[in-house]
Amino acid sequence: MIRVDQAGEFGATRIYAGQLAVMGDRGRAARLIARMAAQEERHRALFDRMIVERGVRPTLLHPIWNVAGFALGAATALIGPKAAMACTAAVETEIDIHYEDQVQAIGDTDPELAAIVAEFQAEEVEHREIALAEGAESAFGYPVMSAVIRFGCRVAIAASKRI
Repeated sequence: MIRVDQAGEFGATRIYAGQLAVMGDRGRAARLIARMAAQEERHRALFDRMIVERGVRPTLLHPIWNVAGFALGAATALIGPKAAMACTAAVETEIDIHYEDQVQAIGDTDPELAAIVAEFQAEEVEHREIALAEGAESAFGYPVMSAVIRFGCRVAIAASKRI
């Protein structure tokens, strides 16, 4: 779980980095994305620490998630702020499901990990709600974009579990 979560948080930081590289610090969407990026960075740093402390092997797919995440972020930001928010809404929808599955699987076997995952899940849900409030669903091609990004997230989760 820690390997997959660390990979996911790394990917999220790369998506936001791509979006901010295109958007800069101009406008409301960029400010919101920068705030969400800071939270994702905190999540990633904690999972980085847990990988070391618990002796978990990180995924070998980091180079792919690095490029793919940045490219996804940059591409959606190039379409516009609503598309960037649509990306966030799609990713966070899948992460909410993923983290909920983990909380259920952990139960009371690892209270520290369960608390971390539940805390981060709440922040990811907040990100999704912000994105929706900022017009994610009115982005051009939202249904298709959302479906493709969500599918990509599910593939990334499955691959990071194994590789």
